[in-house]
Amino acid sequence: MARPVLLVKSGGEAALPEWQRHFAEAGAAVEVRWWDDPAVDPASVRYVLVWDPEPGRLCRLPELRVIFGSGAGVDFITRDPDLPRHIPLVRMATPGAAQRMGEYVTWAVLSLVKNARRMAIAQAAAAWDYFELEPTAPATTVGIMGLGHMGATAARMLRALGFRVIGWSRTRKEIEGVRSFAGEAERDAFLAAAQVLVCLLPATPETRGILSKPLFDRLRDGTALVNVGRGSQQKLDDIIAALDARKLSAAVLDVFEQEPLPDGHPAWSHPRLTVTPHVASLPPRRERAAHVAQLIAMHERGEALPNTYDHARGY
Repeated sequence: MARPVLLVKSGGEAALPEWQRHFAEAGAAVEVRWWDDPAVDPASVRYVLVWDPEPGRLCRLPELRVIFGSGAGVDFITRDPDLPRHIPLVRMATPGAAQRMGEYVTWAVLSLVKNARRMAIAQAAAAWDYFELEPTAPATTVGIMGLGHMGATAARMLRALGFRVIGWSRTRKEIEGVRSFAGEAERDAFLAAAQVLVCLLPATPETRGILSKPLFDRLRDGTALVNVGRGSQQKLDDIIAALDARKLSAAVLDVFEQEPLPDGHPAWSHPRLTVTPHVASLPPRRERAAHVAQLIAMHERGEALPNTYDHARGY
């Protein structure tokens, strides 16, 4: 009996042999094929692992059972107007994802506090640009918007370095050493206290475009920004304008509404903006394949899958 097919659209066709090797090592009971393989019968496809499937494609797979996102965000999947919403959509949440996110956020915050972008520009120009580094971690308040598993992990790492950490979320959270602000009524107080603002919010209609001038106007002058949430949550023109006006002192952005960021975009060369290519918490393919193989086995046994996307909540 032929094994069910898992179509993969992540990393390009050249990455398929690596995906096949990792799924085989994980003992996955599926045949791993490339997304655009013309020899694949659509009716044989039970699972897909995708990042940005073209609109209308998923609904043409009549026996599709589960859609696996290849990253934590599924924005490029849910934008499909013909997405079969009755099919479980599972966000990538490997055991190591929160650790990687925490490490990235810690690196980003330290980069901002230590003015790493200025030093990188000076090195590229072979310029000895001496300046005094301040403040230290205990003198810096980091505000994290979104205190889910990843936000909580980042908060604990920052606390371990001595940063003062506060958080804002829909409901109040209990994290040792972290002051929790909750709901709209407490958002302005949270924003006014943050010296470095980190966005780790889920993508919902309420958070779309949240990182824009109205929010920046509620920050103290010179606040730094880290966005590792979603590209849809930021208005890039407003961020650049706030940097130019010194409302924001600097920013590190890992997500963008259009990815890759277009050639020639002013964000590439802005002296106080660090751009990274959506790598904050992406696990290696081996780890993702092992995780998906485990989830496929769970589904075949009739077990409920974790980290399924809730279309009503938006995450």
